[in-house]
Amino acid sequence: MSIDFTGAVSDALGDSLSSIGGTLPHFLLEPEDAYIIKNNPIKLRCRATPALQIFFKCNGEWVHQNQHTSQEYMDHNTGLKIREVTINVTRQQVEDFHGPEDYWCLCVAWSHLGTSKSRKATVRIAYLRKNFEQDPQGNEVPMKGMIVLHCRPPEGVPMAEVEWLKNEELVSSLGDDNIDTRADHNLIINEARLSDSGNYTCLASNVVAKRRSATATVVVFVNGGWSLWTEWSPCSVNCGRGVQKRSRTCTNPAPLNGGAFCEGMSVQKITCNALCPVDGVWEEWSEWTLCSAQCDRQRWRECSVPQPRHRGKICEGEGQSTENCTGGLCIHSKRTLQINSIDVALYSGLTAGVIAVVVLIVAITLYRKSQSEYGVDVIDSSALAGGFQSFNFKTTRQGNPLLLNSSMQPDITIGQTYSSPICFQDSIDKELFDPLPDKFKVQSSFMVSLGVADRAEYHVKAHPETLPANLPPNYSTVEGKMMTMIVPNGLHTLRKTQFKTSAVFGHLGGRLVIPNAGVSLLVPHGAIADDTSWEMYMLTNQEESSAQSEERCEILLGPEITYGPPGLNLSCPVAMTIAHCADVSTENWNIKLKRQTKDKWEEIMSVNDESTSCYCLMDSHSCHLLLDQPGCYALVGEPISDAAIKRLRIAVFGSMEASSMDYSLRVHCVDDTPHAFQRVVTAETSRGGQLLEEPKTLFFNRNCLSLQVSIQDIPHSLISLSLILISLQEFSFTQVWYRNQQPMHCAFSLQRHSASTTQLSCKISVRQVKGHEQILQVYTSVGEINRKTFHSHQQFYGIATGAKAFKIPLSIRQRICTTFDTANTKGKDWQLLAQKLHIQRNLSYFTKQKSPSAVILSLWEARHQGSGDLDSLASALEEIGRIHCKSLPQSPDEKETDFTF
Repeated sequence: MSIDFTGAVSDALGDSLSSIGGTLPHFLLEPEDAYIIKNNPIKLRCRATPALQIFFKCNGEWVHQNQHTSQEYMDHNTGLKIREVTINVTRQQVEDFHGPEDYWCLCVAWSHLGTSKSRKATVRIAYLRKNFEQDPQGNEVPMKGMIVLHCRPPEGVPMAEVEWLKNEELVSSLGDDNIDTRADHNLIINEARLSDSGNYTCLASNVVAKRRSATATVVVFVNGGWSLWTEWSPCSVNCGRGVQKRSRTCTNPAPLNGGAFCEGMSVQKITCNALCPVDGVWEEWSEWTLCSAQCDRQRWRECSVPQPRHRGKICEGEGQSTENCTGGLCIHSKRTLQINSIDVALYSGLTAGVIAVVVLIVAITLYRKSQSEYGVDVIDSSALAGGFQSFNFKTTRQGNPLLLNSSMQPDITIGQTYSSPICFQDSIDKELFDPLPDKFKVQSSFMVSLGVADRAEYHVKAHPETLPANLPPNYSTVEGKMMTMIVPNGLHTLRKTQFKTSAVFGHLGGRLVIPNAGVSLLVPHGAIADDTSWEMYMLTNQEESSAQSEERCEILLGPEITYGPPGLNLSCPVAMTIAHCADVSTENWNIKLKRQTKDKWEEIMSVNDESTSCYCLMDSHSCHLLLDQPGCYALVGEPISDAAIKRLRIAVFGSMEASSMDYSLRVHCVDDTPHAFQRVVTAETSRGGQLLEEPKTLFFNRNCLSLQVSIQDIPHSLISLSLILISLQEFSFTQVWYRNQQPMHCAFSLQRHSASTTQLSCKISVRQVKGHEQILQVYTSVGEINRKTFHSHQQFYGIATGAKAFKIPLSIRQRICTTFDTANTKGKDWQLLAQKLHIQRNLSYFTKQKSPSAVILSLWEARHQGSGDLDSLASALEEIGRIHCKSLPQSPDEKETDFTF
């Protein structure tokens, strides 16, 4: 563009010479940088004085005079003329320019002394792109940690300015000195506080637009801290070895917003030895003092051999004694001496009379005892131990597939000879139950194991005078009855095969079950890597266990379980369930989990302690374990007080012997676990036994008292005196307490003398001395027609793979894990899920897992494998939803996760 300014400038100079001073033009207003927004043109202005003319020059070329808008006015202060010029710049002009620089313009002003140039003003098209170059990322930080949120705004002209929003409120308006937003658009929180948790957004803006970044959620969590230990509790016993406990809670502070649970033990236990009370005992009396002027003398003794200690009783009686010592020396005591002489005569007569009465009573007792040896029945025959009677036969109760079901009507003829039990150890070989060859036989056996054991028999004749004079040394007499106590020489090796099951599992997981052993193994979904499979097995050990420590009074509470193979590589723990026989309703047990390594057993955790290596959840009849490593595991218990109780299962079986006239009753006492009872069922099946009564549970206390077995409710007319004398049988405490899952029984052999005697009715009493008692009512037919065997539960092994092995559908399980594994500022996380499913201890174990919710659900699956629905889980999730809705109102567009089963 070329413009001829000569004429115009010359005319202007001529008109203005009179009013122009001797200065160059200077600019009162220079053009400013400008941005074209959308399609709106911008205006550039120049103002100068003294100036004859002002023209714009853009990108090195003069702007045509017609594009200038000019005005002139007088400055009243200086008397000088001021000229102002304006031009418009359009978007099209800027877009058409393709120079090395941005589009620019400047002003040139003329005066008679020369020209002046203004600054360059650039003109650019304004824009702001949509996408941020870097969005802020959510973060979880501990209390007092530093938080840095990075933000790089979108590219734009002019460069965008950045502001931060916290929960839709400008951070700059909060006036919080702890938050800094000045460094390179980043937001920095120097020391995080709980109030700093929230949703943060980066806001970028310039003259043309505003942009919002993705929202970053900041969670400030609090790791749990232990409180101080409480004081040690008093010793649990008043005398002897007991336990002291102290505890602490994870409340200093409590974990918040997904913070880690405290590591370590919440309860500590130590053994204590309470000093037993020592009662005081008097020492010997001192010598009498000399007779005093008051005609008496004194002597003393002290309560010092020993002195009462540790809450012991003080000595009863007086520590000082005074008596008259006149000896005729004191005149005023003559009457007292006469009275004393009368008292001595009176007491001597009374003493002689008492002695005569005692001698008479002893003589009568000895006489009656001698008469009883010749058949006088002086014992209540209600304590009888076996026999037959006529009665209206009652059929066996229904419900147990092992129970005998008979409907025969009786035709009873009373036999003339009977058999009744004395207990001994024996095997289950057939000859064990053969009747003795004598006319009148008494036979019994204590089954120490199902293998070979020592045998002992006692033959007792029908007539009392033939009883041996030297009975075995293990007989004792209690309450007028003769008892035999059998103490085994030791545990016997069992000839048993292992119960084993195996299957091939893949990524979908599955479950192994030995139904009649109370043992199962759950392999969770995803535990095995995709495109990988393992042949896994599980078996029970039938041999004598060595997991328990006799020095520590430990006993085996359930079967030893091995699962494998060795080297199994899983991404999450398996859930193993083992039935146990301990009464865990009270804190009288110290229950431990042991693992066999090579030839020794190692304790890997105590149920009451915190552990991150494995997890143990005790129910009333089962223990549920979360295990990472394959191997052989055993659950053992150490009683910590005499109130510890273990459960026994009592059952009575019957069968005909080789002789059609003999019938055998066998009372089994085993640890109350399905595994132990199944061994009894297997043995009885092999010899044709029939379950005569529904098995019952007996609570056996650790009070060192024995277990007694007897048969009751036999008419007096059927019993002779000799049978009454041997009616009561006993197991010693040691035999019962230290069974370690090994079966034990007492067998009663009964002999009929008439084939028409087909019905038997009696009661079997099993009781612990001064403890719990159970009665087994026997109604059975013993005729030839009923010599068939019962059919036990079929021995099968449960295997389920994939979705059919789990009660929770896979889609629901994944949604639950997604919801509760993610840290949530609203407090809805896996710890709340664990609490609602009644898993409230050793939570530190779950914090180490990749998906705590998945492991919790595996534990729930193991606990509820016997139930048929998902009610408990659905109720827990529903309750969590109600709590959430009450504490945190939802926005209209926020949807709560819904789990529909």
